[in-house]
Amino acid sequence: MAAGPTLRARARYLANNNPWISQAVANWTGALIGPGIEPTADPAAVAAYNAWADVADADGRTDARGLQADVARALVVDGESFVQIIDTSDGPRLRLIPSELVDESMTRELPGGRFIVSGVEFNADGTRSHYHVLPARPTDVFATTGTPVRIPAAEILHIFKPLGPGQVRGVSWLAPVILPAGEFDQLIDALLVGTKVSAMFAGFVVNQNAVGGDDPFDGETQPSLEPGTLQRLAGGWDVKFATPAQAQQVAPFIRLNLQMLAAGLGLPEHLLSGDLTNANYSSLRAGLLPFRQRVEQIQYHVLVPQLLGPIWREVIRWAAAAGELPEFESDPRRFLSVEWLPPRPMQVDPLKDVEATVAEINAGLTSRKKAVAERGWALADLDSEIALDSFRPRTKPEGTPT
Repeated sequence: MAAGPTLRARARYLANNNPWISQAVANWTGALIGPGIEPTADPAAVAAYNAWADVADADGRTDARGLQADVARALVVDGESFVQIIDTSDGPRLRLIPSELVDESMTRELPGGRFIVSGVEFNADGTRSHYHVLPARPTDVFATTGTPVRIPAAEILHIFKPLGPGQVRGVSWLAPVILPAGEFDQLIDALLVGTKVSAMFAGFVVNQNAVGGDDPFDGETQPSLEPGTLQRLAGGWDVKFATPAQAQQVAPFIRLNLQMLAAGLGLPEHLLSGDLTNANYSSLRAGLLPFRQRVEQIQYHVLVPQLLGPIWREVIRWAAAAGELPEFESDPRRFLSVEWLPPRPMQVDPLKDVEATVAEINAGLTSRKKAVAERGWALADLDSEIALDSFRPRTKPEGTPT
């Protein structure tokens, strides 16, 4: 808890200023969310959710899919994300709360066995009851001392990947590489400075044993060397040029450091460095398979239960109360049951991927509905478009025989 603010600040600095870490954060976010994780459920419920998703952002800057990406980025960089559910007359709206606004300095015992840990209030039985949220960031230019607002836990979604039982606040995923990445930055700076020094062309005019003739550069305080110059030196004079030593085996050492950073971030090396020089289909697939397993763990063990599931229930209950789902009262489970299908990862060889999907459908290992949903489409919409295409008249260029 004590190191939380410092850890978060350093992680944010690297995510915004270090080119490799910036790319790693972007690739983690893209792998977790892509264009958005879509629900597959009762068609009426999905239609109600999709209509709400377009106006989900309380600040009006993006939609529900964009908020998913913002949550995923905060999850990687800050280690946690807070989302406030705001009730409005037009339905629930979502607002992201920066993690530093949940008062990390507030930790104390309360009457009746209750307690607060880093701004999170717990009941005596250990369940979360409230969050203490500051009205403005502590680092805001015009921020003044403000009393935290006590918000019920039912209105706040706290998304983070716990590292152990009883963990209250999240830890940045960049924690294992913060120090190595800082050292790596210094290494690159040192190599750049060394290369600049090595490129400098400097000579030293030496009067050997102080027995040479007249000074060939007499009257010049700083002799210069210009292209095409022929300079005759008197006996006893010599010119020596500086040859600064250059670092050897630089490229392998840099790659070793990048591999270490990639391992600490849980990424295949090419998703950090962008280097595909020695890659082929087999090596890329071998590197991506365990990474995709890790991605699915976060999607189904963190994002679905902590973010997507609660939002779905909130939206469907509001839609039912608004009369958009008239059959909800008779069978709530039908509308509340949902399966979240993340976008299908982009494949190295799309043709092989399509052939594999077709084979899975034919073998009964998956359904066409799931295969279509993984691509971010609704099966009913896709079938309607296909049917429309089959009846749509096709125009032909003039002069084409019928």
